[in-house]
Amino acid sequence: MLSPNLHLTQLPRTCRATVASVDWEGMSPGEARRLREFGLDEGVDIELLHRAMLSGGPLACRIGRMTIALRAHVAGAIRVAPLAG
Repeated sequence: MLSPNLHLTQLPRTCRATVASVDWEGMSPGEARRLREFGLDEGVDIELLHRAMLSGGPLACRIGRMTIALRAHVAGAIRVAPLAG
């Protein structure tokens, strides 16, 4: 069973989760603004689709109907709670 609150980088591939919190201070103002424009905030569902083969590479995530790439340090600032089932 997965921890109830983990970093997005720790989420297994194709696992859906809800954003529990975002450390907005852990990223640049431009990155934070862009994520808010995409609709990323607490309570939003997110799915990890793919991670780069190299450690520390970008992650592809689905937010709503959008697929976006997140740098590893940005994904590390996002805490999620896996959805039941």
